[in-house]
Amino acid sequence: MITKLDFVGIPSQDAERSRAFYVDTLGLRPDDRARFEVWAGDTCLGIWEPEKMGMPFAPQKNAHPALHVDDVAAVRADLEAKGVVFNGETFDTGVCHMALFCDPDGNDLMLHNRYAPRD
Repeated sequence: MITKLDFVGIPSQDAERSRAFYVDTLGLRPDDRARFEVWAGDTCLGIWEPEKMGMPFAPQKNAHPALHVDDVAAVRADLEAKGVVFNGETFDTGVCHMALFCDPDGNDLMLHNRYAPRD
Protein backbone atom coordinates (compact mmCIF):
# COMPACT_ATOMS: atom_id res chain seq x y z
CA MET A 1 0.00 0.00 0.00
CA ILE A 2 1.08 3.56 -0.62
CA THR A 3 1.82 5.23 2.70
CA LYS A 4 3.15 8.69 1.80
CA LEU A 5 4.58 10.98 -0.85
CA ASP A 6 8.38 10.72 -0.91
CA PHE A 7 9.14 13.66 -3.20
CA VAL A 8 7.86 15.81 -6.05
CA GLY A 9 10.08 15.82 -9.14
CA ILE A 10 10.96 19.25 -10.54
CA PRO A 11 12.23 19.01 -14.13
CA SER A 12 14.91 21.51 -15.07
CA GLN A 13 17.24 22.41 -17.91
CA ASP A 14 19.73 23.88 -15.42
CA ALA A 15 19.71 22.27 -11.97
CA GLU A 16 22.03 24.88 -10.42
CA ARG A 17 19.77 27.73 -11.58
CA SER A 18 16.73 25.89 -10.25
CA ARG A 19 18.39 25.19 -6.92
CA ALA A 20 19.27 28.89 -6.57
CA PHE A 21 15.64 29.85 -7.29
CA TYR A 22 14.16 27.40 -4.80
CA VAL A 23 16.71 28.12 -2.06
CA ASP A 24 17.65 31.80 -2.54
CA THR A 25 14.44 33.22 -4.01
CA LEU A 26 11.76 31.06 -2.41
CA GLY A 27 13.69 30.35 0.80
CA LEU A 28 13.20 26.59 0.80
CA ARG A 29 15.54 24.52 2.96
CA PRO A 30 18.32 22.79 1.04
CA ASP A 31 18.85 19.13 1.85
CA ASP A 32 22.07 18.51 3.77
CA ARG A 33 22.83 15.28 1.86
CA ALA A 34 21.53 15.86 -1.68
CA ARG A 35 22.44 19.05 -3.56
CA PHE A 36 19.37 19.05 -5.78
CA GLU A 37 16.76 18.34 -3.14
CA VAL A 38 15.01 21.15 -1.29
CA TRP A 39 12.32 21.03 1.36
CA ALA A 40 9.00 22.81 1.81
CA GLY A 41 8.11 21.67 5.31
CA ASP A 42 8.03 17.85 5.17
CA THR A 43 7.78 17.73 1.36
CA CYS A 44 10.92 17.18 -0.69
CA LEU A 45 11.25 18.73 -4.13
CA GLY A 46 13.78 16.82 -6.22
CA ILE A 47 15.32 18.85 -9.05
CA TRP A 48 16.40 16.74 -12.02
CA GLU A 49 17.47 17.24 -15.62
CA PRO A 50 15.50 14.89 -17.92
CA GLU A 51 17.74 15.62 -20.92
CA LYS A 52 20.74 14.20 -19.04
CA MET A 53 18.79 10.93 -18.81
CA GLY A 54 17.85 10.83 -22.49
CA MET A 55 14.34 12.21 -22.02
CA PRO A 56 12.90 15.42 -23.43
CA PHE A 57 12.52 18.34 -21.06
CA ALA A 58 8.97 19.56 -20.48
CA PRO A 59 7.90 21.81 -17.60
CA GLN A 60 5.19 20.56 -15.26
CA LYS A 61 2.00 22.42 -16.11
CA ASN A 62 -1.35 22.58 -14.32
CA ALA A 63 -0.19 20.61 -11.27
CA HIS A 64 0.74 23.69 -9.19
CA PRO A 65 2.42 22.40 -6.02
CA ALA A 66 0.70 24.48 -3.34
CA LEU A 67 3.42 26.10 -1.23
CA HIS A 68 1.91 27.07 2.11
CA VAL A 69 2.48 30.60 3.38
CA ASP A 70 0.81 32.44 6.25
CA ASP A 71 0.15 35.60 4.18
CA VAL A 72 -0.14 35.20 0.41
CA ALA A 73 -0.20 38.96 -0.26
CA ALA A 74 2.95 39.65 1.77
CA VAL A 75 4.94 36.75 0.31
CA ARG A 76 3.76 37.61 -3.19
CA ALA A 77 4.97 41.20 -2.75
CA ASP A 78 8.34 39.95 -1.48
CA LEU A 79 8.76 37.58 -4.43
CA GLU A 80 7.67 40.23 -6.93
CA ALA A 81 10.38 42.51 -5.49
CA LYS A 82 12.83 39.66 -6.29
CA GLY A 83 11.62 39.55 -9.90
CA VAL A 84 9.11 36.70 -9.75
CA VAL A 85 6.25 37.28 -12.20
CA PHE A 86 2.81 36.05 -11.16
CA ASN A 87 0.15 34.76 -13.54
CA GLY A 88 -2.76 37.11 -12.90
CA GLU A 89 -4.28 38.28 -9.66
CA THR A 90 -4.42 36.37 -6.38
CA PHE A 91 -7.49 34.13 -6.19
CA ASP A 92 -9.85 34.11 -3.23
CA THR A 93 -11.85 30.90 -3.52
CA GLY A 94 -13.92 31.48 -0.41
CA VAL A 95 -11.74 28.92 1.37
CA CYS A 96 -8.19 29.90 0.47
CA HIS A 97 -5.97 32.45 -1.23
CA MET A 98 -3.84 31.27 -4.18
CA ALA A 99 -1.25 33.11 -6.29
CA LEU A 100 0.11 31.30 -9.35
CA PHE A 101 3.62 31.69 -10.77
CA CYS A 102 6.36 29.69 -12.50
CA ASP A 103 9.94 28.78 -11.71
CA PRO A 104 12.70 29.66 -14.22
CA ASP A 105 12.00 26.46 -16.20
CA GLY A 106 8.28 27.19 -16.53
CA ASN A 107 7.10 24.72 -13.87
CA ASP A 108 3.81 25.86 -12.34
CA LEU A 109 3.85 26.77 -8.65
CA MET A 110 1.37 28.32 -6.25
CA LEU A 111 1.48 30.30 -3.01
CA HIS A 112 -1.39 28.99 -0.89
CA ASN A 113 -3.12 29.76 2.38
CA ARG A 114 -6.30 28.08 3.54
CA TYR A 115 -8.03 30.56 5.79
CA ALA A 116 -11.38 28.78 6.27
CA PRO A 117 -11.45 26.09 8.96
CA ARG A 118 -11.98 22.49 7.91
CA ASP A 119 -15.27 21.30 9.35
